[in-house]
Amino acid sequence: MTGLDLSSPVAVVGTGTMGQGIAQVALVAGHVVRLYDAVPGRAEEAAAALADRLDRLVAKERMSAADREAALARLCPAADLADLADCSLVVEAVVERLQTKQELFRALEEVVDEDCLLATNTSSLSVTAVGGALRTPGRLVGLHFFNPAPLLPLVEVVSGFATDVTSATRAYGIARAWGKTPVACADTPGFIVNRIARPFYAEAFAVLESQAADPATIDAVLRECGGFRMGAFELTDLIGQDVNESVTHSVWRSFFQDVRFAPSLAQRRLVESGRLGRKSGRGWYDYSDGAGAERPEPHTAEKAEPPAYVVVEGDLGPAAELLALIREAGIQVREEDEDHGTRLVLPGGGQLALADGQTSVEFRDVVYFDLAPDYRRATRIALSASQDTAPDTLTGATGLFQALGKDVSVIGDAPGMIVARTVARIIDLAHDAVAKGVATEEDVDTAMRLGVNYPLGPFEWSRRLGRNWAYALLDDLHLRDPSGRYAPSLALYRHAYASEKREGTS
Repeated sequence: MTGLDLSSPVAVVGTGTMGQGIAQVALVAGHVVRLYDAVPGRAEEAAAALADRLDRLVAKERMSAADREAALARLCPAADLADLADCSLVVEAVVERLQTKQELFRALEEVVDEDCLLATNTSSLSVTAVGGALRTPGRLVGLHFFNPAPLLPLVEVVSGFATDVTSATRAYGIARAWGKTPVACADTPGFIVNRIARPFYAEAFAVLESQAADPATIDAVLRECGGFRMGAFELTDLIGQDVNESVTHSVWRSFFQDVRFAPSLAQRRLVESGRLGRKSGRGWYDYSDGAGAERPEPHTAEKAEPPAYVVVEGDLGPAAELLALIREAGIQVREEDEDHGTRLVLPGGGQLALADGQTSVEFRDVVYFDLAPDYRRATRIALSASQDTAPDTLTGATGLFQALGKDVSVIGDAPGMIVARTVARIIDLAHDAVAKGVATEEDVDTAMRLGVNYPLGPFEWSRRLGRNWAYALLDDLHLRDPSGRYAPSLALYRHAYASEKREGTS
């Protein structure tokens, strides 16, 4: 069986926000849904909350009144686990404690039929460990919905070490039949999304901790230059700093404290202070109703004069489209066929280069600019300079990008800057995950676009940026920070080297 017949009742155990969301998805798909919670009265409260959710859908004309009534007629609060005996699927959405989940599934084994599919919605625990307590762990699978479950399309279908292929196939079919976009993955810490997304937060925090930029500026660069829907600081405020840090710690511990997944001390201090984000009224930003609630503005450079011309030396690679924008702005582009660099040279001799993992202080007069997936659509560009950079060079670089219609944020001398180092690390973790059998390239790209709204999937980025762009940037970063945090994975090395071989180099 690749799906679930609509005549088959579905049970949801745990009636918090996620449990209610999953129940709504199953209800709207046409199933009888039995709600159970270990706390007396909670199932009835959840049923009332679901009725309110459906009322709002009717008010927004996303559901007819008749469909609402039919759905509510299929909603059945359950007073006891025994009431779930006729269910063909039970989805668990209880507290993230391994023992609690194991005890629940052991109890369910005594109630449901042998062909009932058992699913855990855990986001941070091992599906293998949850199923390890069962007599028949082969029928347990991870069905990781994203919050809010009725709105977000992605579902990670996670196979534990003992999960039967038929169980995973059936769960995949159910998710698809419910209108979701399932991706299949092996049981690894963080699954796909929470494993590969760690650098999005970690690199923003690292730039902050190095005093290179403030949260508002980093967020603005990630959004307006990088194309991300939200910046790392505003997103963690929305998620909850305690929740985000807990996931980071879980992945880090599960990978035996691998430095690539190390938590942030800055975030730890925020959590310790009780600044948990929107839910507490303050996180990286202030969300109180009083006078201090105004969001700080990102650093934006004052208006500067653009250069009369630029000289392009070498191939600008991922930033090549800038040349057309510069010409359209009426600035002359002079091209020189040089093989010792890929850069723009200003009239005064100062150089502009795409962020590459090196620092401005290493060179006489260089300003780095950050990566953008689409320089034409980007509305902000970050520049990085050192204390030795000539003021006229920074002014000329600022004026150049302002002439292209971009706001300019000047940050400190941060190797790899903001977007470039973040994207390179995401690409690296994606290659590493695929090489280790976690998921396919296609499913990784789908998961990152739908699960966290990335502008491109990691492998789409990799193809667009070039055969060894991420490897070269991380290798440069690793030389400057040999902690192992930026060490390129063997999978990324093999990818870059194989690409070079295909292009006839060695």
